[in-house]
Amino acid sequence: MPYTTNDIKNIESKWQRFWESHKTFHVKRDNTRPKYYVLEMFPYPSGKIHMGHVRNYTIADVIARYRTMQGFNVLHPIGYDAFGQPAENAAIKHKSSPSEWTYRCIAQMHDGLKRMGFSYDWDRELSTCDAQYYKWNQWIFIKMFERGLAYKKASSVNWCPDCATTLANEEVINGLCWRCKSVVVQKELEQWYLKITEYAPSLLEDLKKLQQWPDRVRAMQENWIGKSYGVEIFFKVKDLADEMIPVFTTRPDTIFGATYVVLAPEHPLVKKLTAGTPQEKETLDFIKKTADKSKSLRMSGDERKEGVFIGRYAINPVNQQSIPVFIGDYVLMEYGTGAIMAVPTHDQRDFVFAKTHQLSMRIVIEDPNNPGITPEGMSKAYEDEGKLVSSGEFNNIPNEEAKKKIAEWMEAKGYGRLSVFWRLRDWLISRQRYWGTPIPMIYCDECGIVPVPEAQLPVLLPQDVKITGEGGSPLARAKDFVECECPKCHKNARRETDTMATFFDSSWYFLRFCSAHYQEALFDKEDVKYWMPVDQYIGGIEHAILHLLYSRFFTKFLKDSGCVDVEEPFTRLLTQGMVLKEGEVMSKSRGNTVDPDEVLVQYGADTLRLFILFAAPPEDQLEWNSDGLEGAWRFLNRIYQMVEKRFVRSVSTETSDVKPDDADSPLEREVHSAIKKVTHSFEEGYKFNTAISHLMVLANAIDKYKVDEKKPHKQNLLNKAIETLVLLLSPFSPHVAEEMWQMMGHQDSIARQAWPIHDEASLQMKVITMAVQVNGRVRSQIQVAPALSSAELRRI
Repeated sequence: MPYTTNDIKNIESKWQRFWESHKTFHVKRDNTRPKYYVLEMFPYPSGKIHMGHVRNYTIADVIARYRTMQGFNVLHPIGYDAFGQPAENAAIKHKSSPSEWTYRCIAQMHDGLKRMGFSYDWDRELSTCDAQYYKWNQWIFIKMFERGLAYKKASSVNWCPDCATTLANEEVINGLCWRCKSVVVQKELEQWYLKITEYAPSLLEDLKKLQQWPDRVRAMQENWIGKSYGVEIFFKVKDLADEMIPVFTTRPDTIFGATYVVLAPEHPLVKKLTAGTPQEKETLDFIKKTADKSKSLRMSGDERKEGVFIGRYAINPVNQQSIPVFIGDYVLMEYGTGAIMAVPTHDQRDFVFAKTHQLSMRIVIEDPNNPGITPEGMSKAYEDEGKLVSSGEFNNIPNEEAKKKIAEWMEAKGYGRLSVFWRLRDWLISRQRYWGTPIPMIYCDECGIVPVPEAQLPVLLPQDVKITGEGGSPLARAKDFVECECPKCHKNARRETDTMATFFDSSWYFLRFCSAHYQEALFDKEDVKYWMPVDQYIGGIEHAILHLLYSRFFTKFLKDSGCVDVEEPFTRLLTQGMVLKEGEVMSKSRGNTVDPDEVLVQYGADTLRLFILFAAPPEDQLEWNSDGLEGAWRFLNRIYQMVEKRFVRSVSTETSDVKPDDADSPLEREVHSAIKKVTHSFEEGYKFNTAISHLMVLANAIDKYKVDEKKPHKQNLLNKAIETLVLLLSPFSPHVAEEMWQMMGHQDSIARQAWPIHDEASLQMKVITMAVQVNGRVRSQIQVAPALSSAELRRI
């Protein structure tokens, strides 16, 4: 009989208790065994798990179980990325504390993960909001401060009005807050930064080592780091002998066509150049207006570009021409020097701006398809290759060749210098909120900024802080927290009241998992030496820049500090696709979610796991399909009945003395073919849907196989085939596999069994059927050995 819903509940709870009581997945460092570290990006504890969690963690669990059966010492931990703005919002909404809300969500998520049967080493479970974890956040920050990598500066920052906090550049997606999707504006604040730019060269160069990362992810990081070769050109300011505007360009071949200069509204020179001029008010008004505009809109190539003339002129160094200086919304301080030379005939954004403001234009690269065209006749900028014109001694030289010649000429003349610029900017980590790691710094009127002594760590979050949702850090209103003693001069001082960005917490958690509750240091170095790097990391493509880049930065810093031996944290990366329903990503706001709990009640975890893995390859989007869920349910029932009805425990499964006859060979071949193909599906890109298809083929072969009581070896072969099928199935549907393994008379957990190995010889056909034709008509069929010679075949 097919097993029922109650059977599923009993089976799954039974084996979850077994794994827990026997510590089946608890591991320790063992230098005599090869290790394998499987890790999925840990979750933010928002409550019950959703289908996105189920998919991500099921993929990781199947890999962990497979590697364990292969003989690896597998580390597979779990924890919670527990700090952040949503907890404060929820606390306000539910009239509770962020701590109370977060730990309640963690408990719910813990239970949901347990019900899925994931093979975690639960003894390593951690939460980043625990003081024993964030103590080491503070330790790392102080070490960075001592190295000059953590520093405070005043600057224009990204500000989310809804979250009432600052954001790093990486947290602004298409001009919107990555968390709440509100439009991000610019605001002048003094904030803490991490000098990630110091590691820009190695972050870029070492991408070449990450050959087992998706090409798309590596390209995204390479573009974000953004190394550019070019020239920094010196534009003197007319009538101000001591002032100069440095402009970085990758197009020195167009310098003779520069007809104006544009500064970013945030550029520090703007206010200085306009102070006391008739254009000062208009300039300041424009700066304020631009601060409320998203950066993605400012940078788009097809929008009308806005700007104002600031009343100053610059001198083009190559021809001494006086050209106007503007500020424009399409120039950002984050790129190059925050100033550009505008060549409107050969850059589309400059072209749009020049047309808008009726500025002069000069062609310096001839379009071979439109020789002699004038600027007035151009409908758009010419951005392709051609020979230089109106460029002095460089006329008639192909522009690509002229880039190097002009750059070297300008450096020799003192007009500029060859330079390398990076798109990457230092990482802003200050957040004006309560629920985060307190930044361990103290302000003293006598001593300046002083780090909290290591012996006084952790700086604990106070529990009696009122969360209002108003702007500014709630910690600033906690007198007992703010007021302290300077550790140097012992005079009255005050604590930093900003907390750290939560990406700080997740930039090293994979190291902490190696010795999750170690008290003496950041982690046990011997444990980290054994387990790191992570062999297989799994998570969403949305973290391709933020989390992955920061984790790489932390690992390199900790290596330089002598804490770790590895330079890169993750050897292999898998980015799983989203779960869709009716063509859209599952979302509460869309009302198209499927609650995993409802599926678990009806079908159980094993059916859900099997469906999730069979419906699509891990990297692809997965469309939810209830029919597919029903199909997975029927398949598991079919295998269960196969074990119940066709496996005979009284027959030995050891090799029989009786050799199988030729009729048995197809099943034997199917068994070894399944082993080979399922293993290949794991090793060549985790094609789980293909692997499950091979299991279905083997199940069909078993169903067709007939036994004969007079030939015991036939039952022996059938038993072996069923055993192999269950072993291959076990990483996908572990609870039912454990139950069937026990039904077949085995005492040990199937999770600790060796992965089957195929026999290549068994894949060879012992006989083949050949048709005998006479005058083109089939007269008979004969069975012969595959290696038979043509002469012997003709004789037969």
